[in-house]
Amino acid sequence: MFGTWWRQITSRFAPPPIPEALWRHTLAACPLAHRLDHSRQQALRELAAHFLARKRFHALAGAPLTEQLQLLIAMQACVPVLQSGPRALRGWREILVYPGEFKVRRSHHDEHSGVVSEVDDVLIGEAWEHGPLVLSLADVQLDLEQPWDGFNVVVHEIAHKLDMLDGPPDGVPPLPRHIERRRWIEAFQRAYDNLVADVTRGRDTVIDPYAAESPDEYFAVVSELHWSQPGVLQKAEPAIAELLEAYYGVSPAPMSKH
Repeated sequence: MFGTWWRQITSRFAPPPIPEALWRHTLAACPLAHRLDHSRQQALRELAAHFLARKRFHALAGAPLTEQLQLLIAMQACVPVLQSGPRALRGWREILVYPGEFKVRRSHHDEHSGVVSEVDDVLIGEAWEHGPLVLSLADVQLDLEQPWDGFNVVVHEIAHKLDMLDGPPDGVPPLPRHIERRRWIEAFQRAYDNLVADVTRGRDTVIDPYAAESPDEYFAVVSELHWSQPGVLQKAEPAIAELLEAYYGVSPAPMSKH
């Protein structure tokens, strides 16, 4: 499945190998990677080495960014691209890591009044088109401690990066040949519209209501579910679960809710 790109990494670019002791210690600390089968773990090791060689980490505001934490982030960033290979990580280089939540100032334009106001959003992660990946280290660590709770900030932001490979985020990343684009768009639009309707009516939803913000947020949120609670996603939106398994590969997460 990933043999071709794996050989291409070795032949075209040989990054420094991850030391055995560091790999084993970090693998044990990353449940998402630890539950992969042996062949996917080996592919992940090569891909993570490629990631670490090509990306630059920046610790901001005193974030304690150790070598192991960098590898833990790299592993979780690479799991969603095991089927796609390293080209899916192209177009950006920087990873900015804050100790915890961070503020981003945005301009808001009110269409009715024409007033432009400045607001501070408090975030745990952000992905810029052609720009950095920004993460809260506290939330990365929480995801490692509670891997099957339906959330994973690294996976969420990598989903946005995948979505932006072909332009502004719209919930439709470049798709492999075995997934029909029209089928993807129709299934995701239907599921997104249903969630928006439920949220608008104040109904409780299985999928995080944040996914109703936009189609691209929907894709990122259900990507988190695929890797952390696939059974929940299967019950809530079986068509979406099927498409994400075709896109990402089989999730190693337990199928039952934890």
